[in-house]
Amino acid sequence: MPVPSNLNYDAWLGTTPEIPYTEIGVHPQDSFENRPGWLRIEQFGAGMITGWGSHHIDTAHWGMDMEHSGPVEIWGKAEFPKSGLWDVHGAFETHARYANGVTMTVSGALPNGVKFIGDKGWIFVTRSGAVTASDPGGPQIDPLQASDPKILTSVIGPNEVHLLKVPEQHRNWLDAIKTGVPVSAPAEIGHRSLSTCLLHWTAMKTGRRLKWDPKAERFIGDDEANAMLSRPQRAKYAI
Repeated sequence: MPVPSNLNYDAWLGTTPEIPYTEIGVHPQDSFENRPGWLRIEQFGAGMITGWGSHHIDTAHWGMDMEHSGPVEIWGKAEFPKSGLWDVHGAFETHARYANGVTMTVSGALPNGVKFIGDKGWIFVTRSGAVTASDPGGPQIDPLQASDPKILTSVIGPNEVHLLKVPEQHRNWLDAIKTGVPVSAPAEIGHRSLSTCLLHWTAMKTGRRLKWDPKAERFIGDDEANAMLSRPQRAKYAI
């Protein structure tokens, strides 16, 4: 398709390979209500595992005290389109085991949030309010639930774990710029959240159990998987 005069398509492609322009593969110019097409193309991303996974895995890591680390083993499966422009994963279920013994399951078929399951019950947390009509997991549900309502009203003792308390995320970001207060998800935590999503994606693509060294940030004894940790970059836009 002809490239619109208001789009520098070469710069839009950036480091990724040069491919023909299609409006649906970028974003329809007459609508901003739906998810853009590039989210469904692996050249530009990995699908919902990173799109929504990065929003939830940081919370899961926080609750597991693993926000500066990552899993040690990952496995699972996913369906991928056999034809057409869209090539990111479809239905999937993947798992990750951590050095502290916790196992995390991620699936597009589960409610869109994070569920912590312990020996005395469970707590579920998610966003309050849907972002788009195409959000996974079905209709939006209560943002904070527990197996026992008393869990939600219990008081954290002075000698128990107290997490960082911050206001709404945009306010937190602005306060950090103005006064230097801590942000709830600094760059390193964001990296660990997204890199874990990509570990799940790699397990989807390879179809086998993968061993991961979270300190070295390399797969153990798997050259094929390690080759998937980076992508070639066009020299003009290489970082």
